[in-house]
Amino acid sequence: MRGMAEFHFHWSIRVYYEDTDAGDVVFYANYLKFFERARTEWLRSLGIDQSLLAKRTGMLFVVRHTAVDYLSPARLDDQLAIRSRIERLGRASVDFLQEAWRGEQLLARGTIKVCCVAASDLKPNAIPPDVLSAMRSATTAEQELTAHFSH
Repeated sequence: MRGMAEFHFHWSIRVYYEDTDAGDVVFYANYLKFFERARTEWLRSLGIDQSLLAKRTGMLFVVRHTAVDYLSPARLDDQLAIRSRIERLGRASVDFLQEAWRGEQLLARGTIKVCCVAASDLKPNAIPPDVLSAMRSATTAEQELTAHFSH
């Protein structure tokens, strides 16, 4: 199991009634929403506003692939921590590992591939250089910090 310091971004969310099913547990698809919100907030923390990015460059980020393992249920009113890390940063795509935690208990783990596409035709396109640079810088800084504290 990976430690908290190895994740690039942490974001908290509370489970609301609308997130749950008839059994008062989080509906499985809502973990994808939680992961999406965390990725959006991570980009925002890097100074990247996706709406402005689309207007400025004509580029969008879209999800190409997801896979989620559900390990334990979250329930109504739980406070969750969503942890996100880049696993691979390519020219036109980013592979994320994201996890949902309640305290020290891992509830769900997902891998998400996000691609950069042109808004005009939804075809893959290179991630804009300033965005790619911000992602690389954030990833490198976190890796250096993790290496420093693990010794």
